[in-house]
Amino acid sequence: MSVELTVVICTHNPREDYLGRTLEALRKQTLPYEQWDFLVVDNASDPPLSERLDLSWHPQSRIVEEPELGILPCRIRGLTETKTPLVLFVDDDNVLAENYLEESMRIGAEYPLMGTWGGSMIAEYECPPPEWIGEFSNLLACRKVDKIRWTNFIMIPTAGMCLRREIADEFVRRVQGDPRRKHLGRRGKEGLTNAEDEDLALTASDLKFSIGSFPSLSMKHLISAGRLELDYLIRLREGTDFSVMILHALRGDPPQAVETSPLRACIGGVRRKLFWKQRERLLFEANMRARKRACEVIAEWSENE
Repeated sequence: MSVELTVVICTHNPREDYLGRTLEALRKQTLPYEQWDFLVVDNASDPPLSERLDLSWHPQSRIVEEPELGILPCRIRGLTETKTPLVLFVDDDNVLAENYLEESMRIGAEYPLMGTWGGSMIAEYECPPPEWIGEFSNLLACRKVDKIRWTNFIMIPTAGMCLRREIADEFVRRVQGDPRRKHLGRRGKEGLTNAEDEDLALTASDLKFSIGSFPSLSMKHLISAGRLELDYLIRLREGTDFSVMILHALRGDPPQAVETSPLRACIGGVRRKLFWKQRERLLFEANMRARKRACEVIAEWSENE
């Protein structure tokens, strides 16, 4: 029997307790080990994971090192290191339901026109979250899928995403052929840019595949206390907005710079402080910083052409 699926974990200096739970969930999968390969891409961890991670429980597992810091080069390394028809990305803070791999394989066989698919990501918080955390659930990649959705484009997180080899190969080709895409995907613990998942989904659409979400696929998303702090969430919002604007620019829809006089900008700032809730104001300002930065980066592209 040929192996159809490879599970890929991309990680940089992971929390050992979270990664331990991720690995334990993989050990308990109902899909027999001989039917899936397992690859861990160590993204410049210190010390290297090869010195402290025991994967001997899986007979078809290995660790490779990717020295270029960032989730995008890490994912590209994972895709180029695999050859199976299906690839499943699992993050180092994901705890899969026991049938996740088996169900991913079933969906792939039942829906041959689907390029990428995922499921529910249920938050498990390290500490009680603030009452307003629901305003940021999309940023934390938490969602409940209650029915099958099969469409040309819906946003699904890369964590828990299964994709076909055709999508993987085309995505690798695009990223390697266009260095501007390096602005997508976060870099280490500090850089909070992303949107590589949206780029993957759009690649599937470009190749005339569909994207799906299934309630039969479910995982826990382990969320540390630090990711519940307002400062972190505002920085995440800014990085996300910047990345999405860059991605849209790459696809011919660049953001428009907001032109305003110093006086109007001052008046607007005063109004927001007086009449807006703090979170609303901080989110608006994060978006404006992201837009300004994206416009500057795009202008540099034009200058370098």
